[in-house]
Amino acid sequence: MNIFDILGPVMVGPSSSHTAGAVRIGNISRRLLGDKPVKAEIYLHGSFALTGVGHGTDKAIIAGLLGMETDNMRIPESFEIAVKEGLEYSIGTVNLKEAHPNSVLLKLKGEGGRELEIIASSVGGGRINVEEIDGIKTQFSGDYPTLVVHNEDRPGHVAQVTSALSHHGINIATLKLFRDKRGGYAVMIAETDQPIPENVVKWIERSEGVIKVTYINV
Repeated sequence: MNIFDILGPVMVGPSSSHTAGAVRIGNISRRLLGDKPVKAEIYLHGSFALTGVGHGTDKAIIAGLLGMETDNMRIPESFEIAVKEGLEYSIGTVNLKEAHPNSVLLKLKGEGGRELEIIASSVGGGRINVEEIDGIKTQFSGDYPTLVVHNEDRPGHVAQVTSALSHHGINIATLKLFRDKRGGYAVMIAETDQPIPENVVKWIERSEGVIKVTYINV
């Protein structure tokens, strides 16, 4: 067990679930977008929707989208900072079927044109889980170096990625595969014990059939 599972995260805000977890959701969403967000539609679900404003969940998500960490003293000022940095945002509520009570749907657009739709939840103690990316069900926490590969659902992609990581001495902690349908759009998520060098990520990006690659270095 990690000491932070007992003590909770180093954080600014009243709640590890509603504030620290929300910051982490915004931050990991920015990394998954792979671009500076310029537009964000934020839809709070469940407890986030009912009590989130009082706990600063809305400000925390914006802070994460701006690249802040959980201990940043500027989190309460995130709305004002977002305006200065050109982040256009809206905040509403949504009912997500079978979602964790502390969940949020984010629809993001980056300054380079990249777009991302993500559903993530805060599961307690500042920990989060990414439930869905661009309509495809996923399950990962962002606690490890994480490689997210969007690709066509064809034979050979898993072998390409795992061989590239093995060749560079990178051990895979978990490997999860998701797809919308057979032969359609797929997402591969590899959590690793070691950081992945940039040249390896670039090589995977250039592989045939790969649509998009995002790497989260924790």
